[in-house]
Amino acid sequence: MTKGRLSILLLTFALIAGATAVARQNEVSNGSEIRDLAVKFVDALAKQDFAGAVKNFDATMTGAAPPEKLQSIWTSLELQVGSFKRQVGVRSEKAQGYDIAFVTCEFEKSPLDVKVVFNGQKQISGMFFVPTQSGSKSEAPAPPAKLAPGEKEVIVGSGEWALHGTLSMPQGSGPFPALVLVHGSGPNDRDETIGPNKPFRDLAEGLASRGVAVLRYDKRTREYAAKLAPLKDSITVKEETIDDAIAAVALLRGTEGINPAKVFVLGHSLGGTLIPRIGARDASITGLIVLAGTTRPMEDVILEQVSYIFSLDTANAARKKSQLEAVRRQVALVKDPGLSVETPSIDLPLGIPAKYWLDLRGYNPAEAARSLKQPMLILQGERDYQVTMEDFAGWKKELSSRPNVEFKTYPRLNHLFIEGEGKSKPAEYGVAGHVATGVIDDIAQWIKRN
Repeated sequence: MTKGRLSILLLTFALIAGATAVARQNEVSNGSEIRDLAVKFVDALAKQDFAGAVKNFDATMTGAAPPEKLQSIWTSLELQVGSFKRQVGVRSEKAQGYDIAFVTCEFEKSPLDVKVVFNGQKQISGMFFVPTQSGSKSEAPAPPAKLAPGEKEVIVGSGEWALHGTLSMPQGSGPFPALVLVHGSGPNDRDETIGPNKPFRDLAEGLASRGVAVLRYDKRTREYAAKLAPLKDSITVKEETIDDAIAAVALLRGTEGINPAKVFVLGHSLGGTLIPRIGARDASITGLIVLAGTTRPMEDVILEQVSYIFSLDTANAARKKSQLEAVRRQVALVKDPGLSVETPSIDLPLGIPAKYWLDLRGYNPAEAARSLKQPMLILQGERDYQVTMEDFAGWKKELSSRPNVEFKTYPRLNHLFIEGEGKSKPAEYGVAGHVATGVIDDIAQWIKRN
């Protein structure tokens, strides 16, 4: 998850595309001037000056994205990739009679280009959020600059979606029990980096020191962002998460030093929500661990999160109320029986395409888990506002009668299973911390018992 927010899927969403509705102009603008205009536009977005940002829109964009709509788009973006941090560069080009500027921005979770399209009058006629040129290679990124003792680089899966990952091995000859780590939503790296925090690295290092091998890998939507962009309307959680988790399990079973009869899977956040689907795909997985997995419909959780975040600050109450109503309309559309793959993604929560929502329709993770045979461990931070104790209660309601399912909560922990005090807030994720030692101990002991 991104800083203090829930994100589902980041590909290349054409959030606003007014350019196609405007007659092409023969005149082209000076590249330097276009770059300056684009930088100022993104600066207005970052400052949440949406009224100022729309002043240079053409007629089509003015109708399609008034200030309140632009605010919703920007908020949806930050819900996916975390808070805006800074601009790091700008470039421009000409295509089909338009000037196009790409403002490269660093967000908390992932870099992105804000693609701004200008007509011949130097008005903004289109806006897109796309993977950065430097971060959109289909080939895998370079391995980490430094591996910890006992770590080695591995490839998860094969073919066009092969992913780079890190296997952390305990000291000794083994064979060891092993654990696959499955990310939360959004374009996560193998460490599930959120601000200065790296919860998956904490888990890998801590569990390896306790005799459990751990495999973590870069998420498909991060490593192949550009390649997935044309497929965005057909992507579901199967392609985003489940297929690669199953491939990671297969890799561990064939790895020297790993006990193939003792391969477990841990899912955090969205990964935890999908644990029942992963377990159903491979009944030979030894055991399943859920860290902060939702049991309620995803769209309801998004609405609750937005409402919670807005409640933390009373400033701009009228604007927030309007935006919350917009999210409610988006959620209602997800639930509408008339939702179809033809429904525009811009009308849906976080700009996520309809097929993704339709795939999750009717999915109740806790109910789905009842049919699984594998032992399960359900862990929850009590200070977590993204996935709450209501979700934990959902797991207990459906699974407490199963003798091979264990439950535990931690009063001081947040969504990242990092300690804190008081009411959890988004800014908390910007403070460096580590996954609580008690969580690592509990996971290691449970794996060894099973």
